[in-house]
Amino acid sequence: MSDHSTDASIPSASQIFAGLRGPDISRRRMLYLGALGLGAFASAPLLAACGSSSDTSTGASSGAASGAAKKGGDLVIVRDHDAVNMDKTMVFSNASIWTYAQIYEPLVAMTDDGQGVRPWLAESYEMSPDNKSCTLKLRKDVKFHNGQPMTSADVKFSIDESSKTKGGWEFINSAIKEVTTPDDYTVVVTTKYPWAPLLADLSCPNNGIIPKDYAGKSKDEFYASPIGTGPFVWGTWQKGSALTLKKNPSYWQAGKPYLDSVTWKVVADSNARAIQLQGGQAHINESPPFSSLDQLKNTPNVKVDLFPSTRTDYIMMNQHKKPYDDVHVRRAISYAIDREALIKTILFGNGTPANSFLMPSTPFYDKNCPGIQYDMNKAKEEMAQSSVPNGFTTTWLAMSGDAVDAAIAQVLQESLKELGITMNIQNVDPSAQHDMTGKLDYEIAHSYWTMDLADPDELAQFALDPTSGGHSFDTGFDDPELIDLVHKAQKEFDKTKRQALYSELQQKAAESAFLAFLFYTPFPYATASSVQGFKVLPTGSYHMEDVSL
Repeated sequence: MSDHSTDASIPSASQIFAGLRGPDISRRRMLYLGALGLGAFASAPLLAACGSSSDTSTGASSGAASGAAKKGGDLVIVRDHDAVNMDKTMVFSNASIWTYAQIYEPLVAMTDDGQGVRPWLAESYEMSPDNKSCTLKLRKDVKFHNGQPMTSADVKFSIDESSKTKGGWEFINSAIKEVTTPDDYTVVVTTKYPWAPLLADLSCPNNGIIPKDYAGKSKDEFYASPIGTGPFVWGTWQKGSALTLKKNPSYWQAGKPYLDSVTWKVVADSNARAIQLQGGQAHINESPPFSSLDQLKNTPNVKVDLFPSTRTDYIMMNQHKKPYDDVHVRRAISYAIDREALIKTILFGNGTPANSFLMPSTPFYDKNCPGIQYDMNKAKEEMAQSSVPNGFTTTWLAMSGDAVDAAIAQVLQESLKELGITMNIQNVDPSAQHDMTGKLDYEIAHSYWTMDLADPDELAQFALDPTSGGHSFDTGFDDPELIDLVHKAQKEFDKTKRQALYSELQQKAAESAFLAFLFYTPFPYATASSVQGFKVLPTGSYHMEDVSL
């Protein structure tokens, strides 16, 4: 069902901030894979990838120190939507990922700052001299939840399983040629060509380790009651209501987890979530509206955190539709966007203007890339040089019911009038908007992105290489020079040289205005003062083994 109109009412503040909740799926997953639903996230292991690393410590996230944290307790997280499924190879919902990340664990894990990886189930890793294979040595003290020891056979099965899906996460493993197992605790991952993002790819949730052959079950049976090596084991799931995981008493990190259980409870109303946190029925409020943060900060025994994230909002312009094939038109529109006003209106000041298609929490982001910022005089100069100096009429493809999308459209609609551009607004169902932008059946629209791992290539190839399956972020942009830079960066292991490639890429991508970069947004969380050791990674995930009450 769609609603065609040339105008739309400005949403109220409460509508805007109810709309701007935490992301349910990353933009890459939504566009590339056609994931269901809507919502609002690296490896630099370049140095690690081209050398070796070992660590016999747990590498646990900063949080409650061992011996100081209180043991026991049943923690409740309130969120506005439920998980979808526990299948790590096919499901793209962040509500699912952040839950099953407590069950399945990767060989290497993202560092807290999102800038690289560290040993996890693998205690060490080393690249070959030709940078086409990585040898990983497994920990020997890891057991699955059923008591079965984890071996290299399980690792091979897990990576192979994720590599052979259709319409799932297989794109993450596209550079992997084979996985071999010289012995029970050694794994060799060989790539088709030198591939700098390899270790980051292995940290992606889809490559979490599960028992070989699903521990004797069918795939469907296994994922209905999954087994992993993580700090929490499967408990109960009342779909649409609450999902509970229980403490793994045999977890390989000695003394952890501290909690007896973690429950993710679905409470759709943001006010009800706040009341439950204040009343002690919940301990963590996932993504409270930005409009409520000041009040929450003044609430006794409640702490508010804004964790650095990888969410970035953009405006897409379909270059298969005239006049968006004209770089001067795209630049004019990008210059006409008052990003500071958007941040003040939509985020209550809790954001920063975007200067790059990459985000500050991603490796190789270049803060010195100016990007295109608000300047109406420059916008008019670009229009004067364009193929449509007197303006044109265009249609914004809006997601009905999305207050943030509506607010951005309203602000842009007014700004473009100064350039002689009449922007009508067509409201369609969110799923229809997703399908239409994916088929390049639109003119101009809003989108966003969150990263899934610690390497910029995930976004760079999707946004700038039209052969990657994402139609250059569904813009149809096709620049051979930028595509070549993307491919060179994928195969460059020297950190300094790779930074130079990504800096050049960011500069030229900004000049092309293939997207209009809007703003970077943090992850808002409110927690009870009794919660210790809780920290959100730039991708949105967290380590519940470090949390105590």
